[in-house]
Amino acid sequence: MVRIFISGNPGVGKTTLVLKVVEALKERGISAGGFITQEVRERGRRVGFKIRALDTGEEGILAWEGSPGPKIGKYGVNIADLNEIGVRAMYRALKEADLVVIDEIGAMEFKSKAFSRALEEVLKSKKPLLAVLHRRWVKRFEGYGELYFLSIENREQIGEEVMKRFTLLFEHR
Repeated sequence: MVRIFISGNPGVGKTTLVLKVVEALKERGISAGGFITQEVRERGRRVGFKIRALDTGEEGILAWEGSPGPKIGKYGVNIADLNEIGVRAMYRALKEADLVVIDEIGAMEFKSKAFSRALEEVLKSKKPLLAVLHRRWVKRFEGYGELYFLSIENREQIGEEVMKRFTLLFEHR
């Protein structure tokens, strides 16, 4: 069972690495499901985060500055979109995909009880996992899989290493 967690400071390329791995695996006929999150910037300033299901492309708002909903700093978490898009994508990935992708596991996501339950199901399963882990949550997930700390200096090397791990795994099934 291969579970890889990627962590690091904001802006080092965690989501970019995940998307590159997903795309490279797709070219080899390996399907990935789950979700990614991406910053939304206006005039160079981060104002929120969107969430997108990898299998359907469905998008929504994960959190937005000043929005209603449970607060994480200045952001209000949109539990409805997290559950409808992210959590549902996690369950579909468990059933249908070769690889489960979760970007990210952190305080915003844990505002949803449904996310917590879905993550528990993913971690109980034997399904391979590639997840971005918020740097403040690293300790909580020690022992669940391999952890890579991404930086601008090592991101190419780690990207190649992660790709190699999944390529070898899926070649031998």
